[in-house]
Amino acid sequence: MKFLTQWTSNLFGGAGTTRGMALMILATFTGTSMNGVIRLLSADLHPFEVAFFRGLFGLLVFAPLIARHRLAPLRTKRPGMHVLRGSLQAVGMTLGFLALSMTPLAKVAALQFTVPLFGTVLALLILHEAVRARRITALAVGILGTLIIVDPTTNAMDLGSVLVLCSAATSALSMIIVKLLSRTENSTTIVLYSTMLMTPLILIPAVPYWETPTIQQLLWLALLGSLGTVSNICFAQALKESEVTALTPIEFTRLIWSALIGYFAFAEVPAVETWIGAVIIFSASTYIILRERHLRKGAVGAEPPRP
Repeated sequence: MKFLTQWTSNLFGGAGTTRGMALMILATFTGTSMNGVIRLLSADLHPFEVAFFRGLFGLLVFAPLIARHRLAPLRTKRPGMHVLRGSLQAVGMTLGFLALSMTPLAKVAALQFTVPLFGTVLALLILHEAVRARRITALAVGILGTLIIVDPTTNAMDLGSVLVLCSAATSALSMIIVKLLSRTENSTTIVLYSTMLMTPLILIPAVPYWETPTIQQLLWLALLGSLGTVSNICFAQALKESEVTALTPIEFTRLIWSALIGYFAFAEVPAVETWIGAVIIFSASTYIILRERHLRKGAVGAEPPRP
């Protein structure tokens, strides 16, 4: 992390919005590149096995932390919640990796913008948060964008799209669990437990499809884990250095990176419906994210703004 912050400091100056935005761009690029590597590896290895190695290499990142602090990062007051989140992460990752093996990268990126939409519904059902006219309207608009992409009126919804949406819903539920856990747990403990639990869980469905990776495949798998780790670190650091309002629009670059990687690596040309639907979903999701942040700030006043 020190290397990344120093590197971006040299390129973009001191800490602040500019460097946070640069880190966010790097996070979206490395995250999308990881999807491309998943797609590449899935041609020879089953996506479940690829997902297992993603978790395994991600777990190795924590080895120095465990060696230094031993069991301290594992102290928790809510083991059951960690098990639930680890299980959700395992399900979401396997569904997402399976979807990437059969669905164009740009379409996957577009449908993944639905995570905040699912999050709004789950927040209403689980956290009993107030969701009124504005966010309900944004939710309806986002659903419209999703329907444009999957186009169920003229085509049977393809399995890949269903898997992406299921993965997005699972991710949204996982975020709700993180919200609850963060009241008593620190972020390192949350991520460590999640990685420790989901990796062996993913191994279970991977075993029937197991093929011993070649040296070349292991190098790609190591790159996969590295890209995922860099993406997560850059994303977290970007949130520390910049306002969400400055970073949220940059999320749309995931679609641009996906379109470029899909075209040059896999000869994929995104459908017009994918772009139109992505813009609509992203706009609705961005509004929900920014509106929620505005409401949290307004909650300190005597009369918070209406949702």
